[in-house]
Amino acid sequence: MSDNTDKDNGKNINRREILKGLATVPVLGLFLVNLWRKISRDKLIKSNLLSDLIQEKSAPTVIRDLTNSRHLNLGIIGYGGRGSHLIRGAGFATKEWTDTVSENARKNKLDKQFETFMTQEDLNVSLVGVCDLFDVRAEQCIDASKNEVRPGGKPKETAKRYTHYTDLLANKDIDAVIVATPDHWHSQITMAAARAGKDVYCEKGLTRTFDEAIEVYDVVKKTGITFQLGHQNRQVEANEKAKQIIEQGLLGKINLVELATNRNSPWGAWVWGIHPEGNAQTIDWDTFQEPVDVRNRIPFGEEALKRFFRWRCWFDYGTGLSGDLLSHDFDAINQIMDLGIPKYASSSGGIYYYKDGRDVPDVWNATFEYPDKDLTVLYSATLSSNDPRGNRIMGHDATMQMGGQSGGGSVHGFIVTADSESTQYKDRIQDGIINTKYPIYTYSPGSKQIDGVTSATSKYFANKGLLYTYREGKRVDPTHLHVKDLLDSIRSGGQPKCNIEVALHEAVACHMATESYLQGKQMEWDEDTHTIKPVDKSKA
Repeated sequence: MSDNTDKDNGKNINRREILKGLATVPVLGLFLVNLWRKISRDKLIKSNLLSDLIQEKSAPTVIRDLTNSRHLNLGIIGYGGRGSHLIRGAGFATKEWTDTVSENARKNKLDKQFETFMTQEDLNVSLVGVCDLFDVRAEQCIDASKNEVRPGGKPKETAKRYTHYTDLLANKDIDAVIVATPDHWHSQITMAAARAGKDVYCEKGLTRTFDEAIEVYDVVKKTGITFQLGHQNRQVEANEKAKQIIEQGLLGKINLVELATNRNSPWGAWVWGIHPEGNAQTIDWDTFQEPVDVRNRIPFGEEALKRFFRWRCWFDYGTGLSGDLLSHDFDAINQIMDLGIPKYASSSGGIYYYKDGRDVPDVWNATFEYPDKDLTVLYSATLSSNDPRGNRIMGHDATMQMGGQSGGGSVHGFIVTADSESTQYKDRIQDGIINTKYPIYTYSPGSKQIDGVTSATSKYFANKGLLYTYREGKRVDPTHLHVKDLLDSIRSGGQPKCNIEVALHEAVACHMATESYLQGKQMEWDEDTHTIKPVDKSKA
């Protein structure tokens, strides 16, 4: 035998002798023997489940010193709930908002909204233009552009109000625009902005219809502008870590992915309040419904007010669960697994709970098939149950559970649990090193608390990782990082994380599922012609 073997045997003999000796001491000896065994076992488990399996990579870093970079002028078209959040991500908030969240922070130390906003980077931009069809929101945006309570201190310029988006786009001093209108305006405004040479951040979903998505893609490619689709989940640290694990093959062969959305409140079902100042004088209703089929246009009145403030409930203005909620989860899984556009999509559902005149379903399911990847992606949604299910990526060797009831993972982290029939982990399971009842890896970024987030809707978004993420241990708003990603790309000439190529994946997948629901047929994507069509079952 070699010297090394003799040395190893010597260590084992010494260990056995020590354990024997300790065992002869009645109670204390038994305790020490068990403690020794536990420490040795814990060390073995750690070496097998962390160092051996996970090849750790450092988290993305936040680029600094933007104050010395090229100054950019922003315009925003659509300053509603999401538009105001995007503008906060750029560093501008209304005085009412900063007063409210600063007071909330004073009352509750766990409430980090104000701190997160004030410690985000100064992106070296000015908010110089706003266009909104509701006077109240336009005035709020102008107020935000003037507010000196912001990361960069006193603004360099303030915003001008434009009554029509074409007038805003005609301002040659505006470098980039944020498009945060209802979905039925996305395509027209994005294409007009691109043709005017403006870089674009367009809120998801990309467009209201499939044909519009192809048009937008073609125009953005032709004009060469920098384009970012509004999926802030592209900046979530947990998704980057999940992608590493998938790329390292630690789940084994993946054949099934389950995505889920559960919400159970009027707000979560888009039954939003009618603003008391909303009327025929303060809302430009005729312009709002310009893109709508003439046969579906209605005169201004009570029904028009409902549709203006609750537009997601009708296919005339949006795509319901598909474009609003599935799009988040699809893009996150596409980010993690590089799925691309599915070959086939089918969907079903109905209006089962909210009998309020809407025509988009409140319970909806979709199936996406990737024959070339031997993979099926299932999506299931309800707006009448809060039961958190999370998303699951199921492999032959392990399953990754993201969010929801994750057995100990953080609200926007994930756990990986080995499968009892795993081939990759068979020896470790048999040796007792892996217990399939417990995770082999847990990723829980930042604080385990929700940091003052209390409403059911906010918890839903926190669960999806859409409210905040972490960089270098610091809590950061992913919307801020996503806006910054666009601005960085404009300045560097690079491509943002949710560029037009990625945007097309989300748009086509969501529209395939929507068309399947509307037509009652399975839809097929043709990569060569960039078209979708119903599957002809007779030729199967």
